[in-house]
Amino acid sequence: MTKSLRPNLNIDALFLGPKSENAVFFREMMDYAISEHIHWRSGFHPSDATFITSLDRHEHDYRETLYQTEGILNQLSAKLKNTSVPFFSPRYLGHINSDTLMVSNLAYVMAMIYNQNNCTYEVSPTTTELELESGLDLCRMFGYDPEKSWGHITSGGTVANYEGLWVARNLKTLPFAIYQHPKTKALLSHKSPQQLKNMPTAEILDLITEIQKIGVFEEIRDMTCRGIGVKPEILGKLLVPQSKHYSWTKAADIFGIGQENIISLPVNEHYQTDVAKMREITFQLIEQGEPILAMIAVVGTTEVGAIDRIDEVVALRQECEKRYGESFYIHVDAAYAGYACSMLLNEQGEFLEYDTLHSHHRSIGIMPEEISWPKPEVYESFKALKHVDSITVDPHKVGFIQYSAGAICMKDKRILGLISSKAAYVFAQDENQKEATGINRGILGSAIMEGSKAGATAAALWAAHRLLPLNISGYGKVIAAGIVTAHKLLSKLSTLPPIVVGKHRFEVHTMLSPDFHMINFTFKEIGNESLNNHNALNKRLYELCSYSTGRAYTNDFLTSSTALDYKEYGDTPWHYAEKCGFSREEWEKVHRIYVLRAAIMTYCLRNEEHFQEFWQQLNAIFIKKLNQLVDEEEKKSRLISGLYTPFIS
Repeated sequence: MTKSLRPNLNIDALFLGPKSENAVFFREMMDYAISEHIHWRSGFHPSDATFITSLDRHEHDYRETLYQTEGILNQLSAKLKNTSVPFFSPRYLGHINSDTLMVSNLAYVMAMIYNQNNCTYEVSPTTTELELESGLDLCRMFGYDPEKSWGHITSGGTVANYEGLWVARNLKTLPFAIYQHPKTKALLSHKSPQQLKNMPTAEILDLITEIQKIGVFEEIRDMTCRGIGVKPEILGKLLVPQSKHYSWTKAADIFGIGQENIISLPVNEHYQTDVAKMREITFQLIEQGEPILAMIAVVGTTEVGAIDRIDEVVALRQECEKRYGESFYIHVDAAYAGYACSMLLNEQGEFLEYDTLHSHHRSIGIMPEEISWPKPEVYESFKALKHVDSITVDPHKVGFIQYSAGAICMKDKRILGLISSKAAYVFAQDENQKEATGINRGILGSAIMEGSKAGATAAALWAAHRLLPLNISGYGKVIAAGIVTAHKLLSKLSTLPPIVVGKHRFEVHTMLSPDFHMINFTFKEIGNESLNNHNALNKRLYELCSYSTGRAYTNDFLTSSTALDYKEYGDTPWHYAEKCGFSREEWEKVHRIYVLRAAIMTYCLRNEEHFQEFWQQLNAIFIKKLNQLVDEEEKKSRLISGLYTPFIS
């Protein structure tokens, strides 16, 4: 378990810095990481002979090979410096990327050289334990009982979502297998066929314990979908919000569920799942006798940062159990905002009461008086996470860990029995190696979707959690810096006077205050009534402020973008189109609005003086880009009318 951190944590000392301000320390520790590995190699069985002599190292081919290695690395360095996206800079306000923690970078390099493969404890005894320990850190943050829960690292949120659906699918078919087996049928004889379709997760997991006692677990597991394949009439429908990540549609394909069995839950004008419609759809499915495979909710949508009402989803499940005697699996995709849960926990890992939360934030200096986060309903959503069955969270997003580092947490580790498979040559020797928690260290590779995986990622995550506990005094301070900056920037954008460029005047429109730190905004030319022209204007602004110019490193401002359209969201984007001043007729004709999108994760601008300087620069950049865009359009216009002859070199 992570220890509480001293309250004098300095955020600036956690990162290399936008101008490499901590270069001396970083270089010293990088040298330490490499030197320690070199000493380890040279000291391993010192009586062994040296295989490469000084004479060997001075041979022509030997030196030539080293020169070739140096040349290739020089080429790579040039490529990386010339075209990489500078996520470390406060000028980057785009995707869910930011600078990464020094401790995670150093730990990754330190462990990377050892080249541990966390597929099995036998080949990675150190980093396998670090992975399982880090997974339990995340379980505790979400309120899971560490004695009963389980978590591990994945390559990203996509694979974590796959694993959530994987366990939900296998769990769904277990009651039918138990009912069909002659030795266990009596366990479910009191259930109707309809009730077998929608049993509570906890009740099914209790049955696993029972059938293990009877000694037929393996037989019954082979009678579930993992043995006989998928039967859609048993699995039923997958309920996913319109705001879903694209991984869910891919998952339906991969697991044989079928796109037609995905039911899209409408979202409200805040892009949260519409609670009333969610309830209506759920009740309707149950009353029609349709099984529900799983209910998916999102904590931090990647387009607008919306956080679903997890408390309402949990309450709906409880109501279904009481009203119909039926239930469903709940998985929360918290890939983006999951780590923000740390902002709500005290140093003992307990949820702070909402009434005292904001004063606590102010007392430790992470939130100014005029900014409060989260909204009451967002607080309740985070607090309800302990009741869901599994959660996706990405350390490589708001955990500030380098790629690739996703994770999944499961409330009840008994569920692993439904997905575990073993390769005898890998796992046979590990049967008796168990942690204090009772987790078999050897089963990591057999109970996850991936096989071979980098132990270095586990080391990076473990080190980050040790330096930055998952509470208000650790990660909470770093995440708060981005939230504060997002609120300040949203306020500035919302009150920005029109920008005048020649005869053109442009105003900024922002979307509603986000649940997290994703800001969506557009520039609208005053007097323009065409939504198509509006979309073209903002798309071109994006092109001038993104990697698409081919000059990502030298660009003076970088952002991302997205299109909110009818096909995906129905009429929800109409609320923003109307806010921008477009008619209903225009919306019906175009059914799409293009917006600039910025995830404000930087820690550098929490200081008011730094923020004001940044805002002045950003304002000047807006003017510059709009001037550039107007010049382009006027040149096009003159070229079309024959009044302009382009310069030919």
